[in-house]
Amino acid sequence: MGTAETNIQELISKMTLEEKIALTIGRDFWSTNGVERLGIAPIGLNDGPHGVRKPATGSDLGIGNSLPATCFPTAAALASSWDTSLVEEVGQAMGEECLALDVQVLLGPGVNIKRTPLGGRCFEYYAEDPVLAGEMGCASVRGVQSKGIGTSLKHYACNNQEFERMTINVEVDQRTLRELYLSAFERVVKKAQPWTVMSAYNKVNGHYASEHPQLLRDILKQEWGFEGVVVSDWGAVNEKEKALAAGLDLQMPGYHGSHTEKIAQLVRDGQLPETVIDEAATRVLSLLLRGRESRRPGFVFDQQAHHALARKAAAESIVLLKNTDNVLPLQAEQLRSVALIGRFARKPRYQGAGSSQVVPTRLDTPYDEMQRWLGGNVQLTYNDGYPEEERPDETLLHEAVEQAKAADIAIIFAGLPGAYESEGFDRTHIFMPETHNRLIAEVCRVQPNTVVVLHNGSVVAIPWIDGPKAILEAGLGGQAVGGAIVDVLSGKVNPSGKLAETFPVRLEDTPAYLNYPGEANKVAYGEGLFVGYRYYDKKKIKPLFPFGYGLSYTTFEYTHLQTNKTEIGAGETLDVTVTVRNSGARAGKEVVQLYVRSLNSRFVRPIKELKAFAKVALDPGETRDVRMTLEERDFAVYDVKRQAWRLEGGEFEILIGPSSEHMVLSARVIAKEDPRSAVPVFDRMSPLKQFLQYPKAREVVTNAFAGTTIENSILGADELFTSMPIGKMVVLGILPEEKVDTLIEQVNQALRL
Repeated sequence: MGTAETNIQELISKMTLEEKIALTIGRDFWSTNGVERLGIAPIGLNDGPHGVRKPATGSDLGIGNSLPATCFPTAAALASSWDTSLVEEVGQAMGEECLALDVQVLLGPGVNIKRTPLGGRCFEYYAEDPVLAGEMGCASVRGVQSKGIGTSLKHYACNNQEFERMTINVEVDQRTLRELYLSAFERVVKKAQPWTVMSAYNKVNGHYASEHPQLLRDILKQEWGFEGVVVSDWGAVNEKEKALAAGLDLQMPGYHGSHTEKIAQLVRDGQLPETVIDEAATRVLSLLLRGRESRRPGFVFDQQAHHALARKAAAESIVLLKNTDNVLPLQAEQLRSVALIGRFARKPRYQGAGSSQVVPTRLDTPYDEMQRWLGGNVQLTYNDGYPEEERPDETLLHEAVEQAKAADIAIIFAGLPGAYESEGFDRTHIFMPETHNRLIAEVCRVQPNTVVVLHNGSVVAIPWIDGPKAILEAGLGGQAVGGAIVDVLSGKVNPSGKLAETFPVRLEDTPAYLNYPGEANKVAYGEGLFVGYRYYDKKKIKPLFPFGYGLSYTTFEYTHLQTNKTEIGAGETLDVTVTVRNSGARAGKEVVQLYVRSLNSRFVRPIKELKAFAKVALDPGETRDVRMTLEERDFAVYDVKRQAWRLEGGEFEILIGPSSEHMVLSARVIAKEDPRSAVPVFDRMSPLKQFLQYPKAREVVTNAFAGTTIENSILGADELFTSMPIGKMVVLGILPEEKVDTLIEQVNQALRL
């Protein structure tokens, strides 16, 4: 035991039972309790995840009136950068702002999988894929915590919809849970060790996430080795004693009442072990001491530098969806007039609503930034295009169309209003307001050179896709999104974003369509593993834009795919190298995506799965070798019967491409399976013929049936009997129950040796 651990145990030993319990409950809305007589001060936990949201006073909710902080792009936008170094840099900046605002734990990032585009908090989550979400989450945690500020990885787990989020019971099979919905959390916990993990509101397979022994104690703490504090989402705990027993350490927020006394009485009555209290209090105390060490009174962050970083991050996150005739980038010297149309040009939608809402230090608009770029050399006109409310305004529409017709080019800013997506409720459809759709359609009829810029936190339907020459997906790009958009339109920045979420043609094509939102307070994840591109691949449904898709102002070529070996076994790694060349005339960045396909699996598997990616910057004509490393886990499945990850033997294909829909290179490798993991785990419902396939099992079975009425039938492999589950031998009176149980135990043990 180290010095720090010894000191913590000494402090715990000096506390009363009530003081230890108080450590497991918040003091108020945003801070923990401390132990004043021992010199232990409370710490503050405040919202992220894309900026610091600290209310002016500790008891306020503070939505819309918090202290100013840099509003960076939301997770949904940042994930489209596929740039972990950039995300880490943003994390560092947020850590500095926490130091300045006296915040010890920033509540983020969120790595929940985007199961349905209707989810109200899709803008707060990174991706539909756990590898991308996990790597983004690791980068964010590393960045923030490098400044001595804690993070809170959220919302653990299966928080994939806002509809009935506090009561809904998610019914999900264990393999899907492990491979999809827990995978990003596992990656971040193991690789970055966030100071805290935040449990979700919802139930998972019958237990609230904040009171879930399997999720909190068995998997998170014991299996993954999580060292920090499990904190509840605000108000997520329903029964404090159940939460403590399940592994929850800190209940937030604090509240009035006699809960401390109630828990203390349960301990004294022997209904709750004091060791449970001690574990939670020890973890919280460690967090408090770390928070105390990180305080920097008087620290000031560089607002200008952070705003510049926000602009860089927003530009790197923009996805070029369409660029017919290379209408972009704009050539200012060839323009006489530009029509900016749409209220978002002057009042951009730059962040989501709810607990993540940041009061920005400043806000750049596309209109102001376009004026700054064009100067007085190009006439710039503006029209709202659509009203703030959703009612049609024919006069406004007519004026916008006329301005567009008179200009050399029209740039329309449209998307989803704030009322369409927020924490607390889900969307009911994926359409933009009809006023936005009609504006785009009408302008495109009169102006062939139309560019559409979209502001949205999740996917939208694009019925007018054939109209504009260019479409930019700007997402919710933070306070500097206006400048970032102009950087991309002008060519100062070559767009390199790639979609972190599949854009469907219609909602009916989405994986969860038949199972969302559930009924009777439960939702079945009936699509299983087939979420996002995994579903579109399997069903052979062509989406509007695939996962990983994004254009550039230059072009890239992929050649020379190589692996450092042709086989991979347990505990081994595999290096994959591909050569990428910028074959165009502009400097640019490409996201190289690596997918793995199993060619002869005995399990139901997706067609392919993202397992690695790398973003590379190349000058015109420059060539670079990009290396990515795969591990055993990248070829494994979760074997529910064994309750363990299993490297399944067989042939696999390594696929390389610029999007999930476009694979340009492939190579084959062999996975070497441990023979012991290939042997089935037998139970009462295992058919007798399965036992007879293995010599060791056959010997045990032969001995067990010696002298019975069907001995010869078993030895002769009579299908009538050998197709029966061995447990039926008890029902038929052929073997006693205890003999069947012993037989199964002996066989499983023999085959493991």
